Amino acid sequence: MLKLWGRTNSINVMKVLWALEEIGLPYERIDAGMQFGVVNTDEYRAINPNSRVPTIEEDGFTLFESNTIVRYLCAKYSMGGLCPEDLRSRADTERWMDWVTAQVHPVMTPVFWNLIRTTPDKRNPIAVAENTLATNRTMEILDWGLVRRPYLGGGSLTVGDIAVGVWVHRWYALPIERPDLPRVRAYYERLLERSAYRLHVSLPLS
Repeated sequence: MLKLWGRTNSINVMKVLWALEEIGLPYERIDAGMQFGVVNTDEYRAINPNSRVPTIEEDGFTLFESNTIVRYLCAKYSMGGLCPEDLRSRADTERWMDWVTAQVHPVMTPVFWNLIRTTPDKRNPIAVAENTLATNRTMEILDWGLVRRPYLGGGSLTVGDIAVGVWVHRWYALPIERPDLPRVRAYYERLLERSAYRLHVSLPLS
């Protein structure tokens, strides 16, 4: 059985859990990271020298980096479904995995850490304001990506949606002012209709 190391409130672990649930693949999850420790042990570093989560192990094969894990699982177990068979269609959706890592993660993360995981007396309001503005601009790009299509890869959920969808929930869950982006809102509502998304992603921030 596939093993997954990671805590359920990690946004990167959520991607993998969501993918596993959509695929219907059995797995064993092991709490790791932050209050659970594990990641700084020699045993864990032997499979993930970054000392971060998630990491998976399947039949002696280990893999870290959440987007790569999602690509691997979907290519192996959902080719033609979550992973498009057509190369151009696959590239069309996978570009959003790189986009969210390069554009959304760096600006939304400081907002999340300040407002959710930092006590009020230690928050940096300037960083929150600047990065909230930058985050909202990235969501305008996502709104553009959803023109004339319900999902980022076209008519159905694919790997790009899994990488981006976790951040969309975080954006709507953060206590910030947001622009009204109808396509992003409709996209979020479509994701919320999926039981796997509700189970592993649309949770209170912690």
